Amino acid sequence: MKFPRRRRLAAGSLAVLVVAAGAIAWAQTQRTAPAPTRIEVQAAPIEAFDTRDPAQLRFGALQFRGGLALTSRNDAFGGISAIHMEADGARFLAVTDRGSWLRGRIVYRDGKPAGIADAEMAPILGADGKPLAARGWYDTESLTELDGLFYVGIERVEQIVRFDIARQGLAARGEAIPVPDDFKSFVRNKSIECLTGAPKGSPLAGRLVAVAERSLDDAGNLRAFVLKGADAERFSVKRGDDFEVSDCTVLPPGDLLLLERSFSPARGVAMRIRRIPLAAIKPGAVVDGPALVQADLGYQIDNMEGIGVHRDARGDTVITLVSDDNFSPIQRSLLLQFTLP
Repeated sequence: MKFPRRRRLAAGSLAVLVVAAGAIAWAQTQRTAPAPTRIEVQAAPIEAFDTRDPAQLRFGALQFRGGLALTSRNDAFGGISAIHMEADGARFLAVTDRGSWLRGRIVYRDGKPAGIADAEMAPILGADGKPLAARGWYDTESLTELDGLFYVGIERVEQIVRFDIARQGLAARGEAIPVPDDFKSFVRNKSIECLTGAPKGSPLAGRLVAVAERSLDDAGNLRAFVLKGADAERFSVKRGDDFEVSDCTVLPPGDLLLLERSFSPARGVAMRIRRIPLAAIKPGAVVDGPALVQADLGYQIDNMEGIGVHRDARGDTVITLVSDDNFSPIQRSLLLQFTLP
């Protein structure tokens, strides 16, 4: 059916106005990033790591300090997949596996985590100012800081994106950095979950270290990389006991801490932290190291996915772990802290 000429003109004018308004709105989104959203995070204390023996504090090479079970009514909260601890041991930056930043401050009481304050969330943005999740880059699994910039590893699309959080805050726009062509051959959803930067004064200083969750070399070991600009060196991490890598960090001055987890229907979930000297990482090397701690569901763990390190006011090394609850009502978002004597 044809419209009368006057109605066609009116409809055409309305369409032009709608398109123009949409163009203006799109342009505004390019100039103005979404503001971070303040959220409330409830924290229930975890007093004992081993619920069967609440008095026990020493577990492997680590001593349990305390922990928190975290919840929030904000729909974006959950799925915490990586954490970076600031030098003060209170402020932290984390990412969720649905493409969000989570920033906040740990409140301590008698040296133990007691709550979360000043929490806020924001979508992780791409170079165009739009959320990475909007283009399918949502599986943000790893996070590290190197020379004042933050790097986020994204599974499924096998990308690493760089952010200037210091200057731009949570509105920072990501810039994809060069990655080796090898990344295209990773097993889907089993790629870069470990990404860490080697700080000044350490072996591999100024370079990124990446280890695949469960993409294996011909010998059945975990594929791993040292990245510097467009250059890449390849090495492997010894795999055993059906554990997979879920995150990593550098323990100053020169050790790589690998957070690992395993799961089976019969045994449930388990976690382990391995310590590997950075100096052992060389092209073609297969590296391994002792476990600092290993725990199963007899302990206060869940799907442990993030690890961070800081030194407290007494000079003690503190390891912080977080879990990814997969946005599931039967899992928990945990924050656990241990001291490495």
